[in-house]
Amino acid sequence: MRLRRYRPADAAPAYALFRRAVHKGAAAAYSAEERRAWAPDREMPADWPARLGAHITWLAFHRHRLAGFMTLARDGHLDLAYVAPEAMGRGVADALYARLEAEARARGLPVLDTAASHLARSFFLRHGWQVAARQSVIRNGVALTNFRMEKCLAPPDGG
Repeated sequence: MRLRRYRPADAAPAYALFRRAVHKGAAAAYSAEERRAWAPDREMPADWPARLGAHITWLAFHRHRLAGFMTLARDGHLDLAYVAPEAMGRGVADALYARLEAEARARGLPVLDTAASHLARSFFLRHGWQVAARQSVIRNGVALTNFRMEKCLAPPDGG
C-alpha cells in the first residue's frame, strides 16, 4: 500500500470512492433511504475539490488503485474517512489514520474530533477515541445518527 497527499486530479476518483463506500460499504448499517440522503449526487459537487484541498488529505493506493482517503481540518476535525468496499479490512483505514494522527501531533494539535458513522465508531474506539455524544443530523430531509467523538493528543499532565 502506498500513501500520498491529495492532488487536484484526485477529486473525481475520491468522490467516486466516497459514493461506493456509502452505497455499498455501508449497506449493512444504513437503509437505502439513509444512504441516498448521505450521498445523493451522482455528479461530484462543485465544492468537493476545494473541500479536499482545504484539508490535510491523504490517499491510500493498493495496486495503483485508490483504496481510501482521510481528511483532517487544520483545527483537528477529522472530516472525511472512507475506504473502498473492496479494500475494507485490509488495513487501509489504519494506515491513513496513523498518518493523519502523526501529522496532528507534529502540528501540536491537542484534540481531534469527528462525527463518526455507525461503522466508523468502532474503528475510532479501537484507536483510543471517546464518544462525546450520539447525535441526529438531518441530511436531505432524512435523520441520520452519528457519534461526536474526540481524542486527546496532549499528555494528561498538559506538558
